[in-house]
Amino acid sequence: MKDKVHWRKIQAKSKEYGDVKLYLHLKHVTWALDVMCRQFQHQFCHKLARKGGVLHDLGKAHPHFRRKLQKKRSLTAVEEVDWGYTHRHELSSLAFLPAFPREEWDVLIDMVVAHHRSVVYDPRRQGILDLDNNDRHWIPQHLHDWEEWREYGRSILRYFKYDCPVISRGEAEAALHYVVEYCARKPVGWSRWRGLLKAADHFASAYTFNTQRRLDRLFKKPDQTLVNSRQGNDLYPLSKQPVDDRRPHTIVSYPTSSGKTEFLIRRCVGRIFYMLPYQASCNAMQERLEELLQTVVDLQHGTSELIIDKKKEQEKEERLAPSLAGAAVKVMTPHQVAAIVFGIAGFESMMLDLEGCDVILDEIHTYEEFSQAMVLEIVKTLVRLNCRIHIGTATMPRCLYDAILEILGGTENVYEVVAPAEVLDSYNRHTIHRLQDDRTVPGILQKAIDDGEKCLLVFNTVDAAQKAYEIYEQIFKDIPVLLIHRQFSWMFRHKAEQKLEKLDKAEGPCIVIATQVVEVSLDISFDLLVTACAPLECLIQRMGRIHRRRSVDSGKIRKPVYVLAPAGDCRPYDKETVEKSYQLLPDGDLEERDLQCKLDTLYPSLHLREIDDHLIFRNGRYVIRELTDTRNPILSMMMIDSLTCILKEDELRYKKAGWKQRRKMEIPISRWLVKTNKLASTQLEVGSKPFVVMQSKASHAKKGLMLNDEKP
Repeated sequence: MKDKVHWRKIQAKSKEYGDVKLYLHLKHVTWALDVMCRQFQHQFCHKLARKGGVLHDLGKAHPHFRRKLQKKRSLTAVEEVDWGYTHRHELSSLAFLPAFPREEWDVLIDMVVAHHRSVVYDPRRQGILDLDNNDRHWIPQHLHDWEEWREYGRSILRYFKYDCPVISRGEAEAALHYVVEYCARKPVGWSRWRGLLKAADHFASAYTFNTQRRLDRLFKKPDQTLVNSRQGNDLYPLSKQPVDDRRPHTIVSYPTSSGKTEFLIRRCVGRIFYMLPYQASCNAMQERLEELLQTVVDLQHGTSELIIDKKKEQEKEERLAPSLAGAAVKVMTPHQVAAIVFGIAGFESMMLDLEGCDVILDEIHTYEEFSQAMVLEIVKTLVRLNCRIHIGTATMPRCLYDAILEILGGTENVYEVVAPAEVLDSYNRHTIHRLQDDRTVPGILQKAIDDGEKCLLVFNTVDAAQKAYEIYEQIFKDIPVLLIHRQFSWMFRHKAEQKLEKLDKAEGPCIVIATQVVEVSLDISFDLLVTACAPLECLIQRMGRIHRRRSVDSGKIRKPVYVLAPAGDCRPYDKETVEKSYQLLPDGDLEERDLQCKLDTLYPSLHLREIDDHLIFRNGRYVIRELTDTRNPILSMMMIDSLTCILKEDELRYKKAGWKQRRKMEIPISRWLVKTNKLASTQLEVGSKPFVVMQSKASHAKKGLMLNDEKP
């Protein structure tokens, strides 16, 4: 190794990822481990964890990794022979196991060996057992120039106050052979030690030189002073409902705008995970919770990243975006914690973070059959993790309610709060008008605008909402017309939500055109609703944005709701369900006390998709092997925008930005759109590996993602 440098100069991250020196990255990881060991519900030995934190990346001193980091290219056939092998730095790290007592090796292996790859059946065949089965030279390759670069590892170990005698090549080889033997006999289950190291590593990698400062605010219980001060309001019955019931779980069934969010928060005693049906609704809920709790609320961005082989234009792997542990409050969707039931990479860290916490599930039934089955499995997993589960609903059919009640352990474990008939009657506030088509809608809107009213139009697809926006923006040029849906970048969606909030509070008429994103979390109160027909539970949520804010006289006033008759295939919903929902609606005043009966008529029994073959826990036991992940096709089967793209104008800025700035540029996009628009070749290799789309920023700011729009 001719290019010998001082051990303090060895890099862990390239300049593209922050230019972090190896010993500093290891220090950041040990800081994170120290906090997490003390705060996770599971009791870890922090001294042993620290050793794993120092050990896990020592293999980055290997010359192969250093050449890769410096983007050196082989220039000759000889160099290609020398350096053309697969190298996993975490496996080279394990050559330093002899620096530690033999009785500690098993835990250290659990922490290190699979912190990037499954030990076996890795999609890239880079797990230790994959390499051992397919490449008889892997150990000599991972010890290439061992006698020289081991000195870097020894120096770093001494820096962390660990004595490291000279480890011979034979001792290093023996250690790696032991790792293979140990991994080959791993049982089924999940490794908390692996989850611990990955949680700390992801945190330190995300915050680098700000790690210690960010750690100071982790694992704090949210401040409920403001929430508690808002109790006792006669207009919101749940504000007067006691929360001191000793049962761990909660199901509250009350109308929209009755104060369910604050009631469920008051039921929480620890850190809070708040789950919403739609990712696009999370931003508004984040701001709402920060105001209520006077606490920094984290947002779990992004659902997954797709790894594509550009040469073959084939998908290699789909992974959930890593979740950073320890937030006092985190807002997310169930799809973003799907890893805990399907065994997708990172599931152990997520389970450690969730364990023993409070989890609020807001309107968890608003999903199609496949996702609903997934959500029920998530609830089962949360119960096994000793979480306190709190469910709020305005629209849950009895069959689903009973299924969840059973999962939570029945009435002995669940505090049930159900609105009595007299409370339901006080929420009678809407009159339904069933429309056969949209020909009369412009006239309806014009009259409402003339009367100074705020109008909300809700469509079932982004495409339909965008087309409506283009029409009504031209018709109503003298008033604000706003479009909001899930396919904006975070930055522009946040701006749209801020505009929506201002329109809600301002005097004068406006038109807001939206999709399902308005069904939950957005605290707005408009005067009129025009909506495409959808499943009844979705329609009820949409109506909850109309005449939402209560007053002493609000029960005497009804606001109009116009529902368009089902047309076409009704996507993304089941056509039969939408048509039945339309027939269940009155053409006149809607009585709140009748809604439960209508929901039970629409959904007399559960019809869940069979997903057992995808689960890592079934029939009372784990079926996944420790230190492995599943290459699960489950995400592609869900109708969600699980991938990300960015505008061409943002490409250069994205490459140079930190992870927080990158996420502001990311736009949700579905696998289907990536495939049909042939975007595979545009994928970047940094951040969440987004695809690059040709749309002007000016167009995107107004209409969101439009792949067939004008070119910049």
